[in-house]
Amino acid sequence: MTTSTKLPPAPVIDETVRLLTEHYVFPETAEQLAVLLRRRLTEGAYDVDDAEELARLVTADLQSVNGDRHLRLRHHADPVPPERGAAALDAMRRDFDTSLGGAPRVQLLDGGVAVVELAPMLFPLEWAAEPLSAALTLASRAQALIVDLRANRGGDPDTVAFVCSHLLDERTHLNTMYWRDGERSEQSWSQPHVPGARFGGSKPLYVLADDSTFSAAEELAYDLQQLGRAVVVGERTRGGAHPCNGWTVHPHLEVTVPVGRAVNPVSGTNWEGTGVQPDVPCAAADSLDRAHTLALARLADRSLDSGR
Repeated sequence: MTTSTKLPPAPVIDETVRLLTEHYVFPETAEQLAVLLRRRLTEGAYDVDDAEELARLVTADLQSVNGDRHLRLRHHADPVPPERGAAALDAMRRDFDTSLGGAPRVQLLDGGVAVVELAPMLFPLEWAAEPLSAALTLASRAQALIVDLRANRGGDPDTVAFVCSHLLDERTHLNTMYWRDGERSEQSWSQPHVPGARFGGSKPLYVLADDSTFSAAEELAYDLQQLGRAVVVGERTRGGAHPCNGWTVHPHLEVTVPVGRAVNPVSGTNWEGTGVQPDVPCAAADSLDRAHTLALARLADRSLDSGR
């Protein structure tokens, strides 16, 4: 006869509550969640056999108050390092090494329209600057550009600014981040110079998005949309505007807690909960063809205008 050994949930919940209370960008919501998690612990809701099931249950409760999709207890199949953020960084590095640095596709379509796919993440800029610059420089000679974010689940705000810098002509205020720690605000601007060639701020630009597009990828789409620089084509994005940090609370569990919130200088708000609304709604599978058609029509109109 064998007996199953349950994962003791109390240490995980206690540490999750502490991190929420100390760091979550919305302190009042953190207090509500602390009460909820402790009550659920007392009720035995977290008496489960394994870390993966505990992660699922706790994540559902964490997101039950305000729907913050960055607020999670994440399960990792392999043991995760104890340092803050190390679990996410290890996983990112594996993805980076197998995706050509986050730019897995550069393609030229008919009519001088280029496609640059950025996936599966916008990796930390110290890693990604070289491959992204190479991809965007190659596409800079195109007559129109489609940036495909349909498989992009987020990443580094500095990388958002780096990509935007290739798609604008002048230094531009993109976003402001409010951080709970120190109650400070930090502005994000496009860069005055880029290491390669710019696509620039005048040629037609389209961004593809769907319900997998998340976090920093949403910021990229939202910033360009609010500036009137890009037309977003496809589906509404997932709706996560809160940058987060991760803490290891068990050898296979990481708590991710949003520590800031985005404030766009044009809209005065962000895409949290609502997602980025496409300018041209269509099924994700059809969005590339739709954007290509729009680009060709736009180029034809410009050609007629210049010939008058």
